[in-house]
Amino acid sequence: MTSIETQVQYGPYMMTSDSEQVYMNQEDDWDRDLLLDPAWEKQQRKTFTAWCNSHLRKAGTQIENIEEDFRNGLKLMLLLEVISGERLPKPDKGQMRFHKIANVNKALDFICSKGVKLVSIGAEEIVDANVKMTLGMIWTIILRFAIQDISVEETSAKEGLLLWCQRKTAPYRNVNVQNFHISWKDGLALCALIHRHRPDLSDYSKLRKDDPMGNLNTAFEVTEKYLDIPKMLDAEDIVNTPKPDEKAIMTYVSCFYHAFAGAEQAETAANRICKVLAVNQENEKLMEEYEKLASELLGWIRRTIPWLENRVAEQTMRTMQKKLEDFRDYRRIHKPPKVQEKCQLEINFNTLQTKLRLSNMPAFMPSEGKMVSDIANGWKGLEQVEKGYEEWLLTEIRRLERLDHLAEKFKQKCSLHESWTSGTVELLSMKDYESASLLEIRALMRIHEAFESDLAAHQDRVEQIAAIAQELNELDYHDAVAINARCQGICDQWDNLGTLTQKRRDSLERVEKLWETIDQLYLEFAKRAAPFNNWMDGAMEDLQDMFIVHSIEEIQAKHLVPLRDQMLQEELARQQSNERLRHQFAAQANIIGPWIQTKMAEISHVSVDIAGSLEEQMSNLKQYEQNINYKCNIDKLEGNHQLSQEGLIFNNKHTNFTMEHVHVGWEQLLTTIARTINEVENQILTRDSKGISQEQLNEFRASFNHFDRGEVEFACIMTLVDSNNTGVVTFQAFIDFMTRKTAETDTVDQVMTRETVMASDKTYITVEELRRELPPEQADYCVSRMTRYIGSDAPSGALDYISFSSALYGESDL
Repeated sequence: MTSIETQVQYGPYMMTSDSEQVYMNQEDDWDRDLLLDPAWEKQQRKTFTAWCNSHLRKAGTQIENIEEDFRNGLKLMLLLEVISGERLPKPDKGQMRFHKIANVNKALDFICSKGVKLVSIGAEEIVDANVKMTLGMIWTIILRFAIQDISVEETSAKEGLLLWCQRKTAPYRNVNVQNFHISWKDGLALCALIHRHRPDLSDYSKLRKDDPMGNLNTAFEVTEKYLDIPKMLDAEDIVNTPKPDEKAIMTYVSCFYHAFAGAEQAETAANRICKVLAVNQENEKLMEEYEKLASELLGWIRRTIPWLENRVAEQTMRTMQKKLEDFRDYRRIHKPPKVQEKCQLEINFNTLQTKLRLSNMPAFMPSEGKMVSDIANGWKGLEQVEKGYEEWLLTEIRRLERLDHLAEKFKQKCSLHESWTSGTVELLSMKDYESASLLEIRALMRIHEAFESDLAAHQDRVEQIAAIAQELNELDYHDAVAINARCQGICDQWDNLGTLTQKRRDSLERVEKLWETIDQLYLEFAKRAAPFNNWMDGAMEDLQDMFIVHSIEEIQAKHLVPLRDQMLQEELARQQSNERLRHQFAAQANIIGPWIQTKMAEISHVSVDIAGSLEEQMSNLKQYEQNINYKCNIDKLEGNHQLSQEGLIFNNKHTNFTMEHVHVGWEQLLTTIARTINEVENQILTRDSKGISQEQLNEFRASFNHFDRGEVEFACIMTLVDSNNTGVVTFQAFIDFMTRKTAETDTVDQVMTRETVMASDKTYITVEELRRELPPEQADYCVSRMTRYIGSDAPSGALDYISFSSALYGESDL
């Protein structure tokens, strides 16, 4: 039916809509029973009369006999004016039959003007007091003005009224409304309707199914006394009739619907507002969670960056290696959860923005400094500092490694030099030449010349020691003070040795000259004492040979050759071990690196070529995510990387993949999968909100994949799908663009209208009204956020729901 459901016959006549003009004959069993059943006729007379009087009393009149009192058409016209709120043509005032027919025709013409065609019925039947036609006409009026406009969800008229009754009585025991006759015989359905809307008027728990008379009379009395609905039925007629008249009960129940229409509108408005508030509360919770997570993540970044920016070098290799271990713990233990938090934060932000768009609400603007871009910039700065910190650590470790090597070399050279110079000062300070003969002096001179040659040879060693000390100072060696002191001692000793060496030479030369003079004097004597002299010369030679024998140090030096050979063998073994570590790391990295690159390519294709329903896509993506179980391999590679660093191996010619590359690639892979899953989740939200079919989604995907950059048209589209001018269009934004006019979303005006209903058309609302219409949680939410109403027409404590509604949709500030 289109405008009015009137498939109710009275004899051969049927009242129907313009779109369904149907002639029904008398052979319809249901309608024949209607005409023959006096119980039904009695029920209709009483009900229709009471219904007419409930409206006519507003005009100060009523009827007693339904077929007699409408005969002249005057009260019929008056009834239509009252229930329609419109003026009918001026009635004829004569009492002749044609005056009455004229008035009834004016009433019937008005009914027809409302979209109802009365087939085969004329004014004569009404004027002649035809009960069947009169009841049929009144039923048509009831249908058109009391039942047709009832609408519940997507059903209307009779079905809408029935659905309304079913929904309202569903929670009540012993009530099962399936029709408008048998379902109402025990009176419980009527009592349930009353209790649902006015629980203060009756105690449903005390009613008994086996007391239909009591239940019906209770309902009739309560509705007449408190709800201003006249008694239209008799309990006895309903209980004692096998099948009560459907039209009588529909008429009576429709009065319930209209009596509770205001409450129904308020309830509907409250339910819708509850949904809006629930969505807003959920969105606010997501906003609070975002702000909290963003603050914590940014705080961690701010705390971590100074640690990574600290370039104060430690003094020893051991302490610097401890820093390297701490950095490894940061990369392996502390940073990965933060990577997940950052990814989750971006996902939450995108989901929140999707929900806000679907709710027709303004986009979420985080607090200053907490935008996704701020976090991305902070993270980028962290990774830059992190990379610089690692490079600094490795440089410092190399520097300390060289320093330790130089310091050890310095100590070795110093020890050798100090060992060589041990006792030299005492030897040079000896005055053995004072008592020596000329031959002894010359022997001493030869020994001294040999020492001077050795001293000259040691000059290079002393310069090397000084050069090493200088390099240690330039490299900021931590124990430079001790190095400098020792170097200075060696240099001072060296200068002293030079002085003592020259002084001894001078003394030896002086004594030699003295002895040469004496020798001339003894020459004569020597010629005469040749045997003695020969003996003396032999003795001197023996003494001389014993004195110039090789030193202990020179003999011991021959033992350093096998010692150095052993050191070279140890170094060779270390380098071979390092090469094995390089090969071991490279073998794994050359597998893991390409694997990550392959998976990145796969997930990129998955996000573009994804097929099937969104739920299937979600299942496939999550299965794909579970199958990316590669962390153990990366941890194993990290272990080999740690061994390499402990072995001071900082380059590897066998692979192009560093541990840094693997870490970054793995984090990007996990983040990309999570973002792709979130994109599908947001598409599900959009689909469910906007009622998009899978076929439409597939069409959108195909259009998106072939999105062409035209000139003028493309520029217009881009202003809608890329309002932030990022140069990137997501599929989610494309869906929003394609469906921007299809979603059933609330607007600020709609929410305000519903709150106006709850506030009984006032410009303010009271706390009591909020708590009466809304669940406690939503009521508390509104009370805590609504501002005080400013106006002299409001009671104390009144709240401003208009500014609150505007603030929900970003049109004002709370």
